[in-house]
Amino acid sequence: MMIAVLIAVGLAALVSGAELLVRGASRLAAAAGISSLVIGLTVVAFGTSAPELAVSIDAALSGVPGIAIGNVVGSNIFNVLLILGVSALIVPLTVSLRLIRLEVPLMIGLSALIWLLAADGSLGVLEGAVLVALLLAYLVFVIRLERRGGNDAPGKESGASTPIWLSIVFVAVGLGLLVAGSRMLTEGAKSLAQALGMSDLVIGLTIVAAGTSLPELVTSVVAGIRGERDIAVGNVVGSNIFNILAILGISSVIAGGSLTVAPWALRFDFPVMLAVAAVCLPVFFTGGTISRWEGALFVLLYGGYTAFLIALNTTPTLEGTLASLLYFVAFPAVALILAASLWLDRRRALLRRGA
Repeated sequence: MMIAVLIAVGLAALVSGAELLVRGASRLAAAAGISSLVIGLTVVAFGTSAPELAVSIDAALSGVPGIAIGNVVGSNIFNVLLILGVSALIVPLTVSLRLIRLEVPLMIGLSALIWLLAADGSLGVLEGAVLVALLLAYLVFVIRLERRGGNDAPGKESGASTPIWLSIVFVAVGLGLLVAGSRMLTEGAKSLAQALGMSDLVIGLTIVAAGTSLPELVTSVVAGIRGERDIAVGNVVGSNIFNILAILGISSVIAGGSLTVAPWALRFDFPVMLAVAAVCLPVFFTGGTISRWEGALFVLLYGGYTAFLIALNTTPTLEGTLASLLYFVAFPAVALILAASLWLDRRRALLRRGA
C-alpha cells in the first residue's frame, strides 16, 4: 500500500511541477517573441522532460542504473509511439518542414550514437561530457537560426497576461516539485521492482518511463486540440533529443563512474528506440502530417512493445524467439507498411498534378 501511495504522490508532484514549469517558461519565451516551433522544441520539450532528468539523476546517484537508462530509452519510445499516436488519433498533426529536414534526422542520428556509445556495456563520464557538449551546440544552433528568422510565427500565447515575477515563481515551484516527485517515484519504483521480482531496467522502461512522460502526453494532446500543432510535434521530437543529450549526458557525468547498460537492452531496447525514431521520417514525410491511421499504427506498435517487454521479463527462455519475431517479423512488417504509405502518397501527389 505504501509503495502505491509513494508512486502516486511522486507522479502527481512530477506532473504538477512540470505543468507549472512549462506554463511559466512558455509565457516567458512567448513574451520574448520566440516561434511556436522553437518553444515546442526547447522550452516546452525541455520543461516536460525535466521529470526524466530528475528521476535519472536520482537513480544514477542511488546506484540504480537500469532505471536511469530505461527511463530515457522507454520515454523516447513512449513519446513517439503513444504520445504522437494518441494525439494524432484525436486530431491529425501537421508537421513542420524544418522538423523533417533537421530535428528528425538529428533524433535518428543521436539514437544511433547513444547505441554506439553504450555498446561496451556502460556510459562513462567521457561519453556523458560528449553528449552535454552536443546539447550546448544544438542550443546555440537553434538560437542562431531563430535570430535569422528561419522559423514560423511567434507563439500564440501572450506572456503579457502574466507578470514576469509570477512566471518565475511558477518555474521555481515547478522545479521544487520535480525534485521531490522524482525522489518519491524512484524509491517507489525500486520497492515495486523488488516486490514483483522485476528488473530495475524493465521498471524504468515501463512504469517510470510512462509516468515521467505524462507531462509530454498532456502537453501534446492539449496543444493539438488548441491548434498549436507545432508545439504538439516539436514537444515530442525536442524531448527525445533532450533525453539523449541532457539526461543521459548529465546522469553519466554526475554518477562519477559509469552507468551500466544491460546486455539485452543493447539487443532489444536500443534498436527499438532507433527504429521508432527512424519511423518518424517516412510518417512525417507523407503529406507533412501524421494521420489518424498512422496514429493508430503507433499506438498498436506501443502495445506490442509493452507485451514484448512483459513476455521477455516473465519468460526469459523465450528471448531467442522474441528476438527473431522482433528483427524478422515486426521490423520488416512496419517497413513494408510505411513503404506502401509513401508509394500511395507519391501516387496521389502525381494524380493531383495531372488533374
